[in-house]
Amino acid sequence: MTKFIRRLLAACLCATAFAHLAHAGYPERPITLVVPYAPGGSADALARVLAVRIGAKLGTSVIVDNRAGASGTIGASFAAKAAPDGYTVLYDATPYSINPHLFPRMPYADGALQPLSLVALAPNIVIVRADSPLKSIQDLVAKAKAEPGKINFASGGSGTVQRLAAELLRQRLGLDMVHVGYKSGGPAIVDVMGGQVDFMFSTIAASYPLVSSGKLRALAASSPQRSPRLPAVPTLGETVAPGYEAYEWNGLLLPAGTPAPIADRLHKAVVEVLKEDEVKQRFVDVGVQPVGSTPAEFAGFLKKEDAKWAEVIRKGHIKLD
Repeated sequence: MTKFIRRLLAACLCATAFAHLAHAGYPERPITLVVPYAPGGSADALARVLAVRIGAKLGTSVIVDNRAGASGTIGASFAAKAAPDGYTVLYDATPYSINPHLFPRMPYADGALQPLSLVALAPNIVIVRADSPLKSIQDLVAKAKAEPGKINFASGGSGTVQRLAAELLRQRLGLDMVHVGYKSGGPAIVDVMGGQVDFMFSTIAASYPLVSSGKLRALAASSPQRSPRLPAVPTLGETVAPGYEAYEWNGLLLPAGTPAPIADRLHKAVVEVLKEDEVKQRFVDVGVQPVGSTPAEFAGFLKKEDAKWAEVIRKGHIKLD
C-alpha cells in the first residue's frame, strides 16, 4: 500500500470520526416540529402529544411551529428548505400525498424531504344524520344506484381525504353522486347533521362524540378492520366494496440529507414514544391507530398513497376549489 493511499485512508477515518463526534452531542438545542396545519386540528393535537414525549426522550425541548396554509404546502416547503441538521422536523398528514396531483407546481422539490416514520393511521367513517332514512351503507349505495345524481356528499375541500375517499367509493361502485365542498370539515359535519347534505366521510376524532350522543349515525368505516371505538360499525370492505381502504395518516419527515446518526436517534425516540402505554391510549381514545414504522416502510407507504390518490384525482377530474 502506497503512502498516498495510507494517508488518504487515514484522512477518511479521521473525517468519519469527527463526523460522529459532531453528531454525538445531538441535540444541543431545541428542535422545531413544523405542523403545516392550524392549531386545534387532529394533526396538531397528536403532534403536541409527541413533541412533549420526544423532547423528554432526547433531553431537549420540541417546539411545535404551526405554519398553516395552501393545504399544508407552506409548512412542508419551510421544512424542506431547512438545514438538514435534525433541528427541523415536519409532522405532515395525508395532503402531503395528495397535493402534488392538485397543485400545478409545488413550492419545494421532489425528494426534498426524507421519510422518518409513519406515526398514525386514522380511518374515516361514513356519517349521515341521526334520523336519515339511510340505515346502512347498503341503503346508501342502493339509493345512489336507483337515483343517479340525487345523492350528495360533503367534504372540507377537494384536497381532503373526506373528498377523495368518497370519490374512491364512487369510482369503485360506478355511482353518480354530487360533491358539496366546504372550506373545512366542521361546517360540512354541521350540514350533514342538519340534513342539508346526505352524507360525508369524516374522521372518528371529529365525529365520534356526535355519533355516540345520537346526533349522527355511522354507516361504515374506511379501514380494513373495524374500529375499536365503533366495533358495531362494519367496514366498506366487508359490505359494499371488497378491498376498499382509505386512511388519513400522520407522519414525520426530515430535510433530505439529514445525517444518518441524527435521523437514527430521532427515529429511535419516536418509536419508543409510540410504544408508551399513555401515548397509545391518547391516540386510541380519538380513534387513531399509532404505528411507528421504519423509514423504509414509511417510504413504501407514501409510494402507495401517491399512486392511489393520483389515480383517483385523474379519473375524477378533480381540481382545487
